[in-house]
Amino acid sequence: MTRTRTALVIGGGIAGPATAMALQKAGIEPMIYESHPTGSEGAGVFLTLASNGIDALRVLGADGRVLASGFPTPGITLRSGTGKRLGESRTGGILPDGTTSQTLKRTDLFRALHEQARDRGVHIEYGKRLVAAEEAGNGVRAVFADGTEAVGDVLIGCDGVHSTVRRIIDPDAPAPTYAGLVSTGGYARGVRVDTEPGAYEMIFGKRAFFGHAVASDGEVWWFANVPRRDEPARGDLDVVGGDPMRRLLLGLYADDAGPAVEIIQATPEVMAMSPVHAIPHLPTWHTERMIVIGDAAHAPSPTSGQGASLSIEDAVVLGKSLRDMPGPLAAFASFEQERRPRVERIIRAAARINNSKAAGPVARVIRDAMLPMILKRTADSRAFEQTYGFHIDWTRPYHGSGLTASPGRQRR
Repeated sequence: MTRTRTALVIGGGIAGPATAMALQKAGIEPMIYESHPTGSEGAGVFLTLASNGIDALRVLGADGRVLASGFPTPGITLRSGTGKRLGESRTGGILPDGTTSQTLKRTDLFRALHEQARDRGVHIEYGKRLVAAEEAGNGVRAVFADGTEAVGDVLIGCDGVHSTVRRIIDPDAPAPTYAGLVSTGGYARGVRVDTEPGAYEMIFGKRAFFGHAVASDGEVWWFANVPRRDEPARGDLDVVGGDPMRRLLLGLYADDAGPAVEIIQATPEVMAMSPVHAIPHLPTWHTERMIVIGDAAHAPSPTSGQGASLSIEDAVVLGKSLRDMPGPLAAFASFEQERRPRVERIIRAAARINNSKAAGPVARVIRDAMLPMILKRTADSRAFEQTYGFHIDWTRPYHGSGLTASPGRQRR
């Protein structure tokens, strides 16, 4: 048995520190290399960490600071652009102690995970942009843009939807799929909405999709998904924010019922737009000693509410697989066999919802008529339990046959 002792973790967003903590728990020494000079904590607006993601963090003993940074958001009320209530959807299950899905700022999740990784002795190097990597002998050599190199037993790509590691593993890997939407958001105070604190409300507007939640202190957190047929080039939307974005959004939501216009008007800073991407099917996840996980391997659109949760699950499952399997190749192959069906099912479900967000006039009528029935049918479905009931038993030996996870951990 070839024991994995060291790992180069490329990317220090969400998956990176979670993976490092899982590797350390498995007895493997990790080193994180992050391309940004000071980390990527300022990127993004906010996200939902579903109950299955929180459960995976608990395997690592890393959920406390994360939960302290957010607020519970167990459900969503869906409405049409006319104000018609279409139904409700849960954002996750309920863990044995009553914990539900949480909404938190991405920067707070980033900070909580990084602080915990550093407290455990994980070393993080910033300003390390990977440019090349190769397997040599019993290890991997990574080369960075500043001319430095690093060597480890394995290399794990946690570098997101635009992953460099993915292209190194497979130069012919498909590019991320554009979802036909661009996204922005912000935070507003001093605006009154009917939504209760901790509840999401999402509106299928006539021209764009709008969602908001009220934090515990009364601040309104919101996002907008705007249909755009042509995919913008990477970086083209980085500066499209502020007052021009505010004027655009106010025009898009002017004819919709609901608080979108008032919330946007009360927002001091509207975030820059970013295109929504997904990676629905990546043919090659790994070589003998290199692998991609999280968004680098299987990015769902934000509609899934599962991006961060699946990345954290990946981290724990991979750590356990490397701990128990006879060598990196066997560990990577078993990891893929277990994870691929789950993540791709969730990605497909999110893609169907994205299509509803960009619906035309006829499709809107059909969607608004059918959605209430669909929501009722799926509320306690097997698919719901498969998504949110996923639990990883760290103490149970991993044999690469799907035994690492057991559904039904949650109570409703």
